[in-house]
Amino acid sequence: MKTRLALVALLACGAAQAADAASSDPHTSGATHFADADDTALVDKGATIYSYNCAGCHGRRLQGQALWQLRDQYLGRRAPPHDSTGHTWQHGDEELFTVVKTGKFSNTPKDIVSYMPAYDGKMSDDEILAVLAFIKAQWPVGIRASQSMLNPGFKGMPKDADKVDWTLPPNCTASFQRWGETSK
Repeated sequence: MKTRLALVALLACGAAQAADAASSDPHTSGATHFADADDTALVDKGATIYSYNCAGCHGRRLQGQALWQLRDQYLGRRAPPHDSTGHTWQHGDEELFTVVKTGKFSNTPKDIVSYMPAYDGKMSDDEILAVLAFIKAQWPVGIRASQSMLNPGFKGMPKDADKVDWTLPPNCTASFQRWGETSK
């Protein structure tokens, strides 16, 4: 029962996040890239690619760099974590693909400097998707379920999301509470 209630709340939260994402990003309606965290061969390939290209900044265990959220003169220069403590799961696969390929989110103004390197020409599209599949495969079920809500058709929803106990991610709960307050 607890899991089913969490899934209902997550659906509401995910719908709110998806609406926010769709309204702020004109590119999500034609999303074509999907990183399948249930494809073990893809995840294994992604683990290898991640260790060579991403772990130096984002950490071997996806933990990111210390003080990555600190707003100081180094803001944006520290790599965020890709585990459940970061914000990676708050973006759909298409946006994550765009960030890895170009170094920026699709709606980032052109004059903003990004310290994320662009991997276009360094990694193929399939390699980028493999890395994203590896990252997503490390997340708990609740995080994966929440992130799948940002993909067209909820693509990537874990098969066992309604069969195992999990709680909503703290950021999702906060978003849900804010969303609920604005609708009063």
